[in-house]
Amino acid sequence: MRRGIFIAVAVVLVAAVAVASYYYLAIRPAQPTTTTPAYAEKIVIGVTDKVTDLDPSNAYDFFTWEVLTNVMDGLVKYKPGTDQLVPGIAANWSVSADGSEWVFKLRDNVYFCDGRQVTAQDVVRSVKRVMKIQGDPSWLVTEFVDDVVALDNFTVKFKLKTPASYFLALAATPPYFPVSPNYPDDKIVSDATWGGAGPYCIKDFKRDEYIVLEANPYYYGETPKTKTVVIKFYRDATSLRLALENGEVDIAWRTLRPQDYVALGSNPNFVVESIPGSFIRYIIVNTKMSPVDNVLVRRAIAAALNRSEIAERVFFGTMTPLYSLVPAGMWSHIDAFKDAYGPGPNLTLARELLRQAGYSESNKLKLELWYTPTHYGDTEADVATLIKSQLEATGLIQVEVKSAEWATYVDNARNGRMMLSLFGWYPDYIDPDDFLSPFLLSTANKWTGSGYANSTVDNLLREAMVKTSQSEREALYVQVQRVLAEDAPFIPLLQGNLMVVHSKNVHGVEIGPPMLMPYYTIYKTTG
Repeated sequence: MRRGIFIAVAVVLVAAVAVASYYYLAIRPAQPTTTTPAYAEKIVIGVTDKVTDLDPSNAYDFFTWEVLTNVMDGLVKYKPGTDQLVPGIAANWSVSADGSEWVFKLRDNVYFCDGRQVTAQDVVRSVKRVMKIQGDPSWLVTEFVDDVVALDNFTVKFKLKTPASYFLALAATPPYFPVSPNYPDDKIVSDATWGGAGPYCIKDFKRDEYIVLEANPYYYGETPKTKTVVIKFYRDATSLRLALENGEVDIAWRTLRPQDYVALGSNPNFVVESIPGSFIRYIIVNTKMSPVDNVLVRRAIAAALNRSEIAERVFFGTMTPLYSLVPAGMWSHIDAFKDAYGPGPNLTLARELLRQAGYSESNKLKLELWYTPTHYGDTEADVATLIKSQLEATGLIQVEVKSAEWATYVDNARNGRMMLSLFGWYPDYIDPDDFLSPFLLSTANKWTGSGYANSTVDNLLREAMVKTSQSEREALYVQVQRVLAEDAPFIPLLQGNLMVVHSKNVHGVEIGPPMLMPYYTIYKTTG
């Protein structure tokens, strides 16, 4: 009897639920379905830059280093979007009490693009290869490392010549990256596609046209968000902007014209990002070439420049005047050139120095000023023309402007063929030393073609290397900057942010203080 009642009640309840459900579904509006965004398998990055050497033994320019940091990994690396050093192919490390020995323990799951395992012997061979070849960036190793040895298959020990408080940052640069065993021990391979053990592999490369990168199937770290990254090289900013607007590229990166960023910033289809950092512009002076081998001439050039005019007229205020090689905002920076020559232009001082050097209206100083057309953007011709005008405003100088494409330009610099040349600098490592030693240390600055050597500066920089106290290092760097302004082998011009433009459906652009773009964080939504 009770069982029958229970069955009857159950039937009634089921029926009631069914009716209620029908009624609820009939009147309830349809709910949106949630789906996971679809990511594109390919992203295209457009640049007006060029690759020099796809070989860390000789590559020493910003864009090539960017490519290398995406197809190779070092012992340590920067966390994307930050200046924080995190483990790379090394799981951990230790340093001796006196700072002279560093031991790195490698992961046992790191592989080159061909599937070969990376061992301590690969690290040793690669670092010693850089030391042997003696290319442009070799000083980052040879100035510091006495020897590097494999203690076992997964342990590497570096013996330093002298302790360096920032050695870990040095170890994050390409000269320390393990390269594929296919790289020869004693030869630079500029068009190498073997790469290293990074998140991407080089699938195809046609110089000055494109690079195709594919995700490394053996990568030990997080899988890149985009499987294929294509880098296309464009002749100039005009063609790069057109490619962006036509949808041929997803990201325009180094370099559009300043007015392009302003115009694209108001276009709802694009996102313009400004990356604060320590990008600087300067003039390299060949101190071994007449007439700029005369320090009075170099000082006159420094006095005659009007940095504010260049920043406003050429760069629309996106860059600011700079009076030292150490960027403003970085510890130890002083306005050394402003202290020595004023904010500029100081034509009275410039003329006085030139007359002391023997020049006059009837015997003008003749200079050659070089620039490269696209590596730093299409503005370079405008910068050179304006500097010519500023120097000639003294009435005692005559300037001839010359140009060369990037590969020739770099070769000219290496071999000291240019009198005055416009260059830019992006940090190798985040430390004031990186804005002084590469330029002023006589054993490190061959790449500049300046020929500058000052034993006092060498001693100050080497003393700063071994100091662990920031205040002690700062005092030494201030002295170096004073000598820099006095000798003027390099004349600082401007400091500014880097700009990147991308389609609104592109995400994950994480550029930090090192100012290199990690491709493996970028993705594009298609849904």
